[in-house]
Amino acid sequence: MSAPAPSPLAIVDAEPLPRQEEVLTDAALAFVAELHRLFTPRRDELLARRAERRAEIARTSTLDFLPETAAIRADDSWQVAPAPAALNDRRVEITGPTDRKMTVNALNSGARVWLADFEDASAPTWENVVLGQVNLIDAYTRNIDFTDPGSGKSYALKADEELATVVVRPRGWHLDERHLRAPDGTAVPGALVDFGLYFFHNAQRLIDLGKGPYFYLPKTESHLEARLWNDVFVFAQDHLGIPRGTVRATVLIETITAAYEMDEILYELRDHASGLNAGRWDYLFSIVKNFRDGGQKFVLPDRNAVTMTAPFMRAYTELLVRTCHRRGAHAIGGMAAFIPSRRDEEVNKIAFEKVKADKDREAGDGFDGSWVAHPDLVPIAMASFDAVLGDRPNQKDRLREDVSVAAGDLIAVDSLDARPTYAGLVNAVQVGIRYIEAWLRGLGAVAIFNLMEDAATAEISRSQIWQWINAGVVFENGESATPELARKIAAEELAAIRAEIGEEAFAAGNWQRAHDLLLTVALDEDYADFLTLPAYEQLVG
Repeated sequence: MSAPAPSPLAIVDAEPLPRQEEVLTDAALAFVAELHRLFTPRRDELLARRAERRAEIARTSTLDFLPETAAIRADDSWQVAPAPAALNDRRVEITGPTDRKMTVNALNSGARVWLADFEDASAPTWENVVLGQVNLIDAYTRNIDFTDPGSGKSYALKADEELATVVVRPRGWHLDERHLRAPDGTAVPGALVDFGLYFFHNAQRLIDLGKGPYFYLPKTESHLEARLWNDVFVFAQDHLGIPRGTVRATVLIETITAAYEMDEILYELRDHASGLNAGRWDYLFSIVKNFRDGGQKFVLPDRNAVTMTAPFMRAYTELLVRTCHRRGAHAIGGMAAFIPSRRDEEVNKIAFEKVKADKDREAGDGFDGSWVAHPDLVPIAMASFDAVLGDRPNQKDRLREDVSVAAGDLIAVDSLDARPTYAGLVNAVQVGIRYIEAWLRGLGAVAIFNLMEDAATAEISRSQIWQWINAGVVFENGESATPELARKIAAEELAAIRAEIGEEAFAAGNWQRAHDLLLTVALDEDYADFLTLPAYEQLVG
């Protein structure tokens, strides 16, 4: 006897949205309900395993490659599935949320890939979750042309062959979606909502367009979490009659624990894997989170002093390139977050030179592509990779056999000759407040001080405040990092913002709540695993 059809999920406490019925169909919600029934219990076990591993790191202050998977690392015979044509050339990728304007601009940007983001660049309001799906469907059916009512500017897609290939980033395993609940009352993981709705509505449509359902997997901490994703892919493809191996996933190596399991992560996903990506801010956040009680040798300097040329960051990126190319996977580099200024050409000139140097280094190191946050940076990054790749789609043939990384190299934070500064503390407070305020208004990608910031920025900002205070850092001006100093700087920043934007705009915003939330997660003795968890409780919509 066949199993009964799953019941659709209940939509909880949500105002109806325009066109939501196109996404939240009974069949789509039943599909997500089945994903939830089958895979959320394992998700819960893996989140508990994260806590156990973190406790072990607190006890030992070290990490190592896993002895139980040594055979996988040593076996030269296995590789990931060959890249589909639409994902073979990834030399420049642009990132951004799935609002309507960004969807058109990213697809038209000239980048090879658009990371369509439901994660760190998108605050998970119900409107962003649902209408982001509507916008992607409209893009694939070419129904997304529109005129901005504010500016009067018209937006239209270029010809299909000129559009970027879409790779969707669902939310991480740790976030639930409060607006969707199963019959037993449990909230569905946001990851399964984002993946499930997108796959259900677009998998066959993308195949018909000569592409496929491609994903970026964020916040992965172990190969067992990659195995869970692989099982989700297998079920979803079988359930909807999509050939196995159609899904392709690129995993962000943005946690320190995942850096020790790159081979194993690719192995678990080998029929669906297309590459790994080096994500800088979340990676540094993960180091602070995991080694926050490891003493002075794990204290990071100002975030902007930790460039990708720092020895422990070089070890991470070079190991990533070597691992990917040994397994036939793409190695994708980090973010160029600069936002060009419309008023200051000198700022642009300096920033463009830094972006070029960064992308030249990545291309020279063997990366197959890299990220930018703004369309104006696409030509700069493209030139860097064109100079190395020429007409080749990638440089997977560069095996980087010269690279040798020991376990200790990845956590040699004290190899960096830099110290926390008072200005770094001020910047962490400024950026943290400004980003969180925008996030609470439903914006996940925010331009702050000429940089495109996302949730990873807020995570490293509040983590550095927490670490410096708990490590008793003394700054170059003689002041000690204390809760009182952080509160003083935060109060000064709040007053500066009030003077900058005026009373009316200040009152209309979420500035006090953002200030209070930053100080809560930066000063509490109990370090919150993710800033977005308490922030989500305050997010309206």
